[in-house]
Amino acid sequence: MIYDVYYNRKDSPSFLFRIRLDTKQYESLDPSRHFGSIGLLSARIEAGRTHSPKGRLMKKRFDVTIAGETNLDLILYGLPEEMPVERELLANDFRMTLGSSSAILAHNLAALGVSVGFITRLGSDALGKLALERLTEKGVDLSRVKTVTRGTATGVTILLHHGATRHILTYPGTMFEMSASDLDMDYLASGRHFHLSSLFLHKALQPDLPRIFRELKAAGLTLSLDTNDDPEDRWEGGLDELLGLVDIFLPNEDEARRITGASDAESAAAALAKRVPVVVVKCGKRGAFVQTEDRHWLVPTEPVIPVDTIGAGDSFNAGFLSAYLRGESLEVCAAFGNRTAALSTLRSGGTESFRDPSLVESLFVGER
Repeated sequence: MIYDVYYNRKDSPSFLFRIRLDTKQYESLDPSRHFGSIGLLSARIEAGRTHSPKGRLMKKRFDVTIAGETNLDLILYGLPEEMPVERELLANDFRMTLGSSSAILAHNLAALGVSVGFITRLGSDALGKLALERLTEKGVDLSRVKTVTRGTATGVTILLHHGATRHILTYPGTMFEMSASDLDMDYLASGRHFHLSSLFLHKALQPDLPRIFRELKAAGLTLSLDTNDDPEDRWEGGLDELLGLVDIFLPNEDEARRITGASDAESAAAALAKRVPVVVVKCGKRGAFVQTEDRHWLVPTEPVIPVDTIGAGDSFNAGFLSAYLRGESLEVCAAFGNRTAALSTLRSGGTESFRDPSLVESLFVGER
């Protein structure tokens, strides 16, 4: 039988190769004995069985673990770009959906059939309860969620749509307060892959993130990062150190250019690929630009008529990572990310399309 093996080498994280094993060979596979000569630190079989750094065969509980923020998005449509003060302005539509990059990713990964363990910090309020209901609906494991009964409330984002542009107003709430003390590291290490979004909103967590990433990498997980926007436009917060630890970096085009100072997505990706094995720059209607150390290519997307682009980037991440964990090529991963991003735009907010089983099923037509 053919198995896909993911492993971390000292000089090349997240390399993938394929081997043919019979059942007896599979059961006796030992990293230190079979792969020590190539600097193996840890190995993962696609079937979900993983070798720890000491070579002990163990079962991973989750495909992906995520530590991140949760809030709701309150979306108003049809507002003018110029909004005078002390006037009552009328929107022509309103939606309330699950928001925040981390929660959107967790929800949409689960909708795609990926097992997800999610740690977040919430207030004991109506917004927090609704967010948890939406995540539970898709089967996201919330057994390590931290709910605070006093003090700061669950965050909220208000999005004011002006056609092609929008204002984004966020009350961070509990997302600013989540710290390393809220994280169960054994729980996070029980996944095959760990993802972090919204780096610059994790104010209390930022100082500990390099240590957390190193611990998870040592436990055999692959790591991905999507910084999202930096409201202060400084692009610090330990980003430089984290780029040296992650396996996959998933910025959008504007973020990639701001981080590197480059004038275009291609130049930005080339600069980032000097630090990160796989760089995937989300380019909206153009698709996604993928860059590794020695290869680069643009993966185009099929055009759609969008209802709402909120959460499209997070939905791309869900598609890309779900395909990556199935052992697909990077081109296939990016193509599937393009499809999940496009699907997201067919409904309001970042998760509503993924609550429609018929839409989700359409992603897999011809594959099942």
